[in-house]
Amino acid sequence: MRRLPSVLIVEDEPAIAELISVNLRHSGFRPIWAMDSATAQAELDAVLPDVILLDWMLPGESGLTLAKRWRSHSRTKVIPIIMLTARADELDRVAGLDAGADDYIAKPFSTKELLARIRAVLRRRAPEQDVAVVTLGQLSLDAATYRVTFAGLPVKLGPTEFKLLHYLMTHAERVHSRSQLLDQVWGDHVFIEERTVDVHVKRLREAMGVQAAAMIETVRGAGYRLTVQGQCSGPVAA
Repeated sequence: MRRLPSVLIVEDEPAIAELISVNLRHSGFRPIWAMDSATAQAELDAVLPDVILLDWMLPGESGLTLAKRWRSHSRTKVIPIIMLTARADELDRVAGLDAGADDYIAKPFSTKELLARIRAVLRRRAPEQDVAVVTLGQLSLDAATYRVTFAGLPVKLGPTEFKLLHYLMTHAERVHSRSQLLDQVWGDHVFIEERTVDVHVKRLREAMGVQAAAMIETVRGAGYRLTVQGQCSGPVAA
């Protein structure tokens, strides 16, 4: 079963938190509600969410204080933060961003805009959250240097094939539908045919060579999966 991205909602107004939660559930997210700073910190200490919606005005510590603290801590510094607040002037926006927020949305806001901003910060932050070097069997990808090797030999990929392989490697052994790959690799704001995924998978396999390409399995009626079990032994053919 595919893991739903989690969103920690730090909001002291139950009506607003419930409205956000309902829309998040309907859009494929898993909402977690914390009504104050202490509860929010307890949730973070337990499990890290994929993104935080943080209200500026909270009982106890303010959202601004929390954002600064979470940004300064190695465990939480890469989590995307979107500030929610009734403060709409430029100085307040700058203060929120300077505190470490990735985005800022003023109340009242449309749920469609909020969902779009959540997806946007997740797309922007995804490469930073992943380990720079990913290795599966003899296949290795270095996101920082943009290099891919198989059995120690270089694999030359175009930018889309590199991003596709990066996603498959960081989500190995799972089956991904074509629509899921479109959303994760091309972005859910891009309207292209699902057959485009097949074309790029074909290019990726050709670039990887026969032995490495065996790691990318076609799951009939479902999509694609990258697995170490499909890897052949021995060096890749020249």
